[in-house]
Amino acid sequence: MLVARDDIRNVAIVAHVDHGKTTLVDAMLWQSGAFRVGQDVATRVLDSMDLEREKGITILAKNTSLRYRDVKLNIIDTPGHADFGGEVERGLTMVDGVLLLVDASEGPLPQTRFVLRKALEAKLPVILVVNKVDRPDARVAEVVDEVYELFLDLEADEQQIEFPIVYCNAKAGVASLRYEPGRPLDGTDLAPLLDLLLERIPAPTYDTEHPLQALVTNLDASPYVGRLAICRVRQGSIRKGQQIAWCRADGSIKRVQVAELYVTDALDRVEAAEAGPGEIIAVAGIAEVTIGETLADPGDPRPLPVIAVDEPAMSITVGVNTSPLAGKDGDKITARQIKARLDQELVGNVSLRVRETERTDTYEVQGRGELQLAVLVEMMRREGFELTVGQPHVVEREIDGKRHEPVERLSIDVPEEHVGTITQLLAVRKGRMEHMTNHGTGWVRMEYLVPARGLIGFRTEFLTETRGTGIMHHVFDRWEPWAGELLTRTSGALVADRSGQTVSFSLMTLQERGSLFVGPGEQVYEGMIIGENARSEDLDVNPTKEKHLTNMRSSTADVLVRLDTHHRPTLDEAFEFVRDDEAVEVTPVSVRMRKAVLPKVQRLKAVRQARK
Repeated sequence: MLVARDDIRNVAIVAHVDHGKTTLVDAMLWQSGAFRVGQDVATRVLDSMDLEREKGITILAKNTSLRYRDVKLNIIDTPGHADFGGEVERGLTMVDGVLLLVDASEGPLPQTRFVLRKALEAKLPVILVVNKVDRPDARVAEVVDEVYELFLDLEADEQQIEFPIVYCNAKAGVASLRYEPGRPLDGTDLAPLLDLLLERIPAPTYDTEHPLQALVTNLDASPYVGRLAICRVRQGSIRKGQQIAWCRADGSIKRVQVAELYVTDALDRVEAAEAGPGEIIAVAGIAEVTIGETLADPGDPRPLPVIAVDEPAMSITVGVNTSPLAGKDGDKITARQIKARLDQELVGNVSLRVRETERTDTYEVQGRGELQLAVLVEMMRREGFELTVGQPHVVEREIDGKRHEPVERLSIDVPEEHVGTITQLLAVRKGRMEHMTNHGTGWVRMEYLVPARGLIGFRTEFLTETRGTGIMHHVFDRWEPWAGELLTRTSGALVADRSGQTVSFSLMTLQERGSLFVGPGEQVYEGMIIGENARSEDLDVNPTKEKHLTNMRSSTADVLVRLDTHHRPTLDEAFEFVRDDEAVEVTPVSVRMRKAVLPKVQRLKAVRQARK
């Protein structure tokens, strides 16, 4: 017999990046009394990782809870970047409905399409929250129409397209069911949104005769009890100390004991003696449990389907640091340590793949996009790893005997005067324009379909050409036949031809050839990229050459000659810059670019053999 549990609601907040998901959760927690008056709480409290705070994005899906009118609301805050789509997909398996946030000015963007498509595929009811209605450039009516068009484009059924709408200013913590242009919202808090959530998000249902079923959708770790399995209890109930059946991914079933049981209360995990259907729990005591497995009744184990996620579209090679400066900055430098760390990442990240390569000290890591892979490398360098990372490549697929590659849907917002420049940039990258909309405010929105290869290194060029004013977002759209060769970087590299310390005298001469990545007094080695050549070919240079003084010259004669400020590339910029025959050397202290083959003689031999 099916019964609804009215004292719980499980809901996910999904949106494009930077549309206000985490800020809205902050306001909900404050207004529900989760924090005491005067408590020192960081803004965007759920973005707890250092990288999330630095980049201003959500990387990991997290759950919190609050109480409203005697109902417990379990809220999953999901990432907006499609690179972390695996987190979105996992979060949606835990909930019964979705709050779709859309910026009142920007409207639905590529990642909005991505997260909404996942919600509609899961047959989840949607509440539309139009956020940031206080923006001076808000265009609320047009944005709502664009969302309706998006629902139709994604083939939503009649029930899904009849979604309720809430107008919101998450930063001020105000929501209303009505909106009048030019006037502030008539609400004083988020009560209209929370009331609508209780009314329109269905309560969890369960069969009173069904044995225990709980799907493991995420993993965490505690220094006291070890690995924690984050689960949504589908059927039955689970108790601390109980013997349960662990239905493993390989089909085997093992009896284990629930050592500890936790439920979420605001931002804290609290111990619980028992949890019933619909509850989101954390279970300790199963050391090797992984995502997608099922906790069930030992007398009648019934495994649930394993979570299916989209396949990776981008890959990099990660290996030991083989440069002459290896081992000077980090303490984790062996292939065994790198492999163990990558295997550890696979346990909690279902959208990553790790493959062996021809070299025993190098591994291929496949993920959703450049950002996801760059975040993994950044986390590893902060943990003390030294790595050599290759150029990002797209993951190819054979469909009907033909070579296919991933194609991205790219959305660009630029001032009108840059439209021609962007059109030229994307033409050489095999981009096809789908739509162009002029909002009449001096800004134009352009939508393209571009091979994922064409977007490697595009962001830096895009920001340069638009003088930092342009906004771009992209998301995987489809697989298409291979588009042929692409020229994505037109400049060459300035490559050091010997080891030593850089000196101002030689750098003065070299800065006329292009832009430098190093300053005076830095250690370089043969094959290291020290700058970008203004011409298309690579140039081997000597950055260590000193000015020899004679009795005819004064050591202070050139004191007024100034070196240009050098640009030290970030990890993201280095990923975008390197070519096929180049790599990025990553240590806890430095990010350097280098040739894959360091000695100049061997590189020339390889070029000659490739031409034969």
